[in-house]
Amino acid sequence: MLKIGVVGAGHLGKIHLKCIKEISKYQLTGFYDSDVENSKKVSEEYGVKAYDQLNKLIDDVDIVDIVTPTLSHFEIANSALRKFKHVFIEKPIVTTPAEALELIRIAEEANVKVQVGHVERFNPAFISASKYINKPLFIETHRLAQFNPRGTDVPVILDLMIHDLDIVLSVVKSGIHKISASGVSVVSDTPDIANARIEFDNGCVANLTASRISMKNMRKSRFFQRDAYISVDFLDKKAEIIRMTEKIDENDPFAMILDMGKDKNPKQILIDKPQIFPTNAILSELESFADAVLNNTVPPVTINDGYQALDLAYRIIDKMMYSSKMIE
Repeated sequence: MLKIGVVGAGHLGKIHLKCIKEISKYQLTGFYDSDVENSKKVSEEYGVKAYDQLNKLIDDVDIVDIVTPTLSHFEIANSALRKFKHVFIEKPIVTTPAEALELIRIAEEANVKVQVGHVERFNPAFISASKYINKPLFIETHRLAQFNPRGTDVPVILDLMIHDLDIVLSVVKSGIHKISASGVSVVSDTPDIANARIEFDNGCVANLTASRISMKNMRKSRFFQRDAYISVDFLDKKAEIIRMTEKIDENDPFAMILDMGKDKNPKQILIDKPQIFPTNAILSELESFADAVLNNTVPPVTINDGYQALDLAYRIIDKMMYSSKMIE
């Protein structure tokens, strides 16, 4: 059993505490939160020891679970890694790509595991659809949210779009050729709505939109590839796969046949809506990290994955700032 401690007992931190208590591979040693009053409340509510010093918690555990604001990620992870502790760290991994590279170096020297909390990788809708995604040529994502003051201290790219950047990078195994981006600050000091177009070396194009000032919530991605279209609804946990095949089922009177024109064989359209069983994605990602540590395997979302998503986010932000200056 792995001894684990949680750093940060805010909204997400409390969810982590609850999930960890349900995972038999973990022994929840305690948590640390800089807010003393909040620590007392959480300790009583969850029946978990509240540490008064971060270093004491780090010393007492095998794994440090970092669920604090992004600005503090590097300092906490640095302290844990230098004491040879495995680290689970929420997204974005750290504040800047330079900090991420430094963490990668430290983690390699310490020879410990690090997993980044890109939780959409564990969304049951994406998991059910991912086996159909093969060399997509066009990807379109929409991640729209109603306004919430929490998170407005950073651009919407780091707040919301980074989820989809990680998903796109996980399915497009190619270098990036070109980035175009634009964004608008509507209610906060940083962009609240943004669009990015990413052209990959292999010809794939991804068009991503993120907004935190929408009238309704939406988290949808669409993947277009040769003879197939895959739609994933991350919010409602639904997936739809539409495929075309030259193998016509002549015994099916309701088969949808597509006439391809003169001198071309017809194709049959197949629609598949896989059955999706609801799961707790946060619990799944935390359990997957326990498995990686216990079995000495590579975590599903590595520290390098976290760096790649963050680096791409900053490249988009740079393009967005350049575009806004050109308009001015």
